[in-house]
Amino acid sequence: KSNIEIPNKAQDIYRETANKKNFDDWIWGKHSVFEALISERAINRIWCTSEIFSSEKFYILLKDLKSKGVLIEEVSWNRLSQLTFGASHQGVALQLACSKTISLQELIDFSNKNSTNPIILALDGITDPHNVGAIIRSAEAFNCKGIIIPQRRSAGLTGTVAKVAAGALEHLPVSRVVNLNRALEELKKNGFLVIGLSGDGQLSISKFHEKTPMVLIVGAEDKGISLLTQKKCDVILSIPLKGKTSSLNASVAAAISLFHLTNN
Repeated sequence: KSNIEIPNKAQDIYRETANKKNFDDWIWGKHSVFEALISERAINRIWCTSEIFSSEKFYILLKDLKSKGVLIEEVSWNRLSQLTFGASHQGVALQLACSKTISLQELIDFSNKNSTNPIILALDGITDPHNVGAIIRSAEAFNCKGIIIPQRRSAGLTGTVAKVAAGALEHLPVSRVVNLNRALEELKKNGFLVIGLSGDGQLSISKFHEKTPMVLIVGAEDKGISLLTQKKCDVILSIPLKGKTSSLNASVAAAISLFHLTNN
């Protein structure tokens, strides 16, 4: 009988994946998470079990954070154990954000204070953190006044986003909103023209010469701007392509559009 132990391949892969996952920006356990919440650290996302909501101190804090755009996801105990690779999470875990966000009204006030015709960039359904980071870098380079990121269907301000943004996050305000379409309505009330960017846009961006406060919406490369969000747009612009490529990467499209709009 051999004494050689044959390793469980699935367990080895699981451990290897856990070691590769970067937990530098993660916090779990009731006490640790609570301390992070009351210290008002910038938070990207929270995962918790239903039992956490029965705690009054957690319920009040989580409700306030959700209203500020922090994504709070209720998950099962087993799912949370999978996310933390078996850590002693006690039913709650969070991922820190690399930068603090501001409210939509603060972003509007800041934009109007610093420019006659400010441009704000809104992201719709861009879940790749590399794309979000590249967009933020371009937005800051072209003097965009801020970024709007929806709570869902978008990458948050993770370490990857900050790394790709190459320092731009330090100089560009970001507002994370619960509902993008309601945010667009609020921007309209404050005098902003809502512009969608789509390959199907009827007006070429090269023929657009409006000088007014505006918010430019960029969607994911594959799905584009959602139909509901398109209905909120005052105008939908397209970037004319001359080659056989049918679409551009979202970060490239954002950079081209901002270059044109800021040089009108």
